[in-house]
Formats: sequence, C-alpha cells, structure tokens
Amino acid sequence: MAREECKALLDALNKAIACYHHLVLTVGGSADSQNLREELQKTRQKAQELAVATRAQLTAALRDRGLGAEERAEFERLWVAFSGCLDLLEADMRRALALSTAFPLHAPRRPLVRTGVAGGAAGVAARALSARSLRHEAEGDFDVDDLREQECEILQVSEMIHDMEMKVNVPRWTVQARQTAGAELLSSAGACSVGAVSVQERTGPCDPSKALAATVFSAVLLAAVALAVCVAKLS
Repeated sequence: MAREECKALLDALNKAIACYHHLVLTVGGSADSQNLREELQKTRQKAQELAVATRAQLTAALRDRGLGAEERAEFERLWVAFSGCLDLLEADMRRALALSTAFPLHAPRRPLVRTGVAGGAAGVAARALSARSLRHEAEGDFDVDDLREQECEILQVSEMIHDMEMKVNVPRWTVQARQTAGAELLSSAGACSVGAVSVQERTGPCDPSKALAATVFSAVLLAAVALAVCVAKLS
C-alpha cells in the first residue's frame, strides 16, 4: 500500500515538474506576463508540496528495518527517481530566478522581445489595455516579492536534498534497474517491425489483372495526348 502511494505521489510530482519546466521556458518571451508568473508560482509551490509528501513517505519506508529485500529494492529505485526529480526542480527554479531577474515585468518599461506589432502607440496601447492589465499594473511589487520567495524556496529545496542524503544513505550507483539499457528503444523498434510485417501481410502480392488494367489505361492516355498534340499542330 505504501509503495503504491509513493508511486502515485512521484507520478504527480513528475507531472508538476514537467509543467513547471514548460512554463519556465516562456519567461522573457512574447507570452510572458503576470499571469504566467502567477502560474509559475502556483506550480512551483505545488511541486514543493508534493516533494515534501513524497520525501516523508519514502523516508519512513526506507528507515523501516522490517522491510523485505524486494520491497527495499523497489523503494530504493523510487528514492533515486525522486532525487532526480528534485535535482531537475532545483535547476528549473534557479533558471526561473535568473530569467525573472533579467526580465522584470514592470521595469524597465519596454517590451521583452520585439513581436512585430506595428502601428501608432495609442492604437497599440488601446488594443492591449484591459481591466486585468490595469489590475496588474497596480501590483508593481509582485516582481520583488516573487523574487524573494523564489530565493527562499530554492534554499528550501537545496536543504531538502541535503537532508535526504543525511537521513537515508542510498547511493545511486548501487540501485539496479529492472530493465536492461535500451530496452524501451528495442521494444519500440520491434513494434515497428511487427507493424510493417502486418501491413505487408494485409496488402499481399500485386494483382496481375490490376497491373494489366493500369498499363492499358496508361497507353490509352498517352495515345490521346499524342492525338491532341497532332490536331493542335494541324490546325
């Protein structure tokens, strides 16, 4: 039961970190806005909550001395996967902090990238203006507060990684995978080859009657074209 809960938490953490990574890539681009920064903040905090819950479950399981060898090996694999997730989360958080610092939303007052929008300044401003953007303009301190929160949360994730290594000693090089290296690639290649064979079986050899009909049709078409050319020259 505990193993299934850990797997579910780890799966949710993987999805949250993948979503966060995708959002970080858009910081400083044409899609950057305060909506994006707020979504980054929510996703980052959600990932940290899942990380804390996953660490608690895995730590309790691996410190249980009554755990069987097979169960322990499975929890160690989950632990290594969890450690990799935390490393990716920390790297993305540092990247988001650097990009947010380089591309503040409210200062300097210039577009982050040139999007190709042309026209009078009044017209462009009128099209871009909305009640939501007005509300965001009033929240000019969001950048400063968010940067401070990011710095604190990066330190928390770093401390979490260090605390994990101190409480549970699971060297990554001692954990054995259940599949051989490249097993997924081999399985996908095998599926492709089986699909090709099945397609060949469905199509079968070429039908002689169809081939003859195609040949006759081509000959008639060429004769018609030649006749049309001759008539055009004579006229």
